[in-house]
Amino acid sequence: MDSWRNKMTKPALVVIVGPTAVGKTKTSIEVAKAFHGEVINSDSMQIYQRMDIGTAKVKPEEMEGVPHHLLDICSPEEDYSVADYQKDAQQVIDDLHNRNKLPVMVGGTGLYVRSVTHNYNFNDAISDPSYRQELEEFVNNYGVDALHSRLQEIDPERARQIHPNNVRRVFRALEVFRATGSTVSDRYAEESPYNLAVIGLTMDRERLYERINLRVEMMVQEGLFDEVKKLYESNVRDTQSIQAIGYKEIYRYFDGEYSSETAIEQLKRNSRRYAKRQLTWFKHQMDVEWFDMTNGKLDEKIPSILRFVAGKLDLKSN
Repeated sequence: MDSWRNKMTKPALVVIVGPTAVGKTKTSIEVAKAFHGEVINSDSMQIYQRMDIGTAKVKPEEMEGVPHHLLDICSPEEDYSVADYQKDAQQVIDDLHNRNKLPVMVGGTGLYVRSVTHNYNFNDAISDPSYRQELEEFVNNYGVDALHSRLQEIDPERARQIHPNNVRRVFRALEVFRATGSTVSDRYAEESPYNLAVIGLTMDRERLYERINLRVEMMVQEGLFDEVKKLYESNVRDTQSIQAIGYKEIYRYFDGEYSSETAIEQLKRNSRRYAKRQLTWFKHQMDVEWFDMTNGKLDEKIPSILRFVAGKLDLKSN
């Protein structure tokens, strides 16, 4: 595939999206193997070290020799923004193109994906010191939760990404809206800098929810409570990482608010709700070629997915 990049006016990028537990990881590896590619994580919680089971992070033995990027790049105590991800992902994509490797981005965090595919400019909103002072006074009078509620009303997707205690990032998101009239979630370029092949995996909701429930039970068997306990005992609190589904519920167990059974049920419920939000977001925000994974095994769907990628990007598979 040495000449694939020369066939296009823009560099190629494969993107695989969809809800949790639908089969994105395996699909990304098969696509990468077929087209001399490497995988780039775009799940906002898989960037964190020591958070493997609860984020369903790909295991080394599951990678089948395919290099993976942007996994385990931050400690759980660190904040990591969409702008950080965009910069890091673009660097990886450029490196892969320079090595004649096809980048295959996979994950379920919509803002991470679109920050790259549509090259959002994070530096074009002018700061407003007087408005910042107004927001600071609001926090002093009404608290961080009330401030976060203001962001929730304007930009629910962005609010979901930012913990209420991360006041600086809430301030910034509100400033962007004040200065530009549009939300951070909406401020993307219309045209992508890449020649995109965007694959979406979907599934009958009842079947997907069964898979999610089963995945949670498997996580518990694999030691999820022990993984979370180590973070809890390390005093990792009020951070972006611990807001992840699978961690915040079990933290409440260790805080004595939930029984283990309640924590597991809440984890299943929150995972199902998140999957629903993921599907809704990608169906409205991305130009996606959808593949229904409800009937048949994933292996039976791979040939049609590979044909789509080959046709879209004018590639030949191995």
